[in-house]
Formats: sequence, C-alpha cells, structure tokens
Amino acid sequence: MRISDLLRNKGAAVATVSPETNVTELLERLAEHNVGALVVVDAEGGIVGIVSERDVVRRLNERGPQLLDGSVSAIMTKMVASCTPEDSVDQLSVLMTERRIRHVPVVVDGRLAGIVSIGDVVKTRMEQLEKSQEQLEAYISQG
Repeated sequence: MRISDLLRNKGAAVATVSPETNVTELLERLAEHNVGALVVVDAEGGIVGIVSERDVVRRLNERGPQLLDGSVSAIMTKMVASCTPEDSVDQLSVLMTERRIRHVPVVVDGRLAGIVSIGDVVKTRMEQLEKSQEQLEAYISQG
C-alpha cells in the first residue's frame, strides 16, 4: 500500500503553525485539532520544522514554565523526515522505527501535501491483516 492510498482514506488535511507562534498557542492548537504534532511552516508555506507534544514536554522539563511564552521555533525539530505519496507504508514504517518518530509530513514538489502518524500506519496494518485473514478463512471454508 502506498502513502497516497493512506491519505485518500484519512484525508490530506494538515494542521500547521508558524515559527513565531508561542508555545501556549501551540498547545491550544494541538488540543483543538486532537493531534500530537503540528508542521511548522514559513510565510510561503514551506516546511521549516515539526513540533510535537514530546518536544514541549522535554523542553518544559529543561527550561521550566517560561517556555510557554517562548516561540515554537525554539523547540521545534528542524531536521524533518518526510515522505512522498509514492512511498510505501512499509518504507514509512521502517523510517519511523529507525528514527523513532511518530509523525511524518508528506511532501509533493517541496510542498506539504499531508501528514502520516504512527497511528495511521498501525491502523493500515490492522486493516491489511484483517483482510488477509478474511481471505484465508474464505479459502479454507471453500476447500
């Protein structure tokens, strides 16, 4: 299965935030969208980072509550792993496991086209396994 198939099923909407946004507003947006990470984009829509709940918690532990008044740019991950719609879910699964990341933006011609979470990957795998099981059961019952 390709990332494009996964996006077709889940949708390509992506919640984003600017680097200048303060961390308190970031937390509000994470809660509002019920997501674990937001892609950080510049004024032209280019990806400049990604920021997750994990980033906030780790930096809050290091820097204390004054972090909440700071900007997203101070805590975001700048080296963003990404994938394309042509990549396979298997390839993405390997990337997520090796890099220990849970959210990967999907990029087309340098532009943000979606985002895939580890939950999306697990859901897809479960659906594939269920389909395979149904096919095997049908084959056995016919035989």
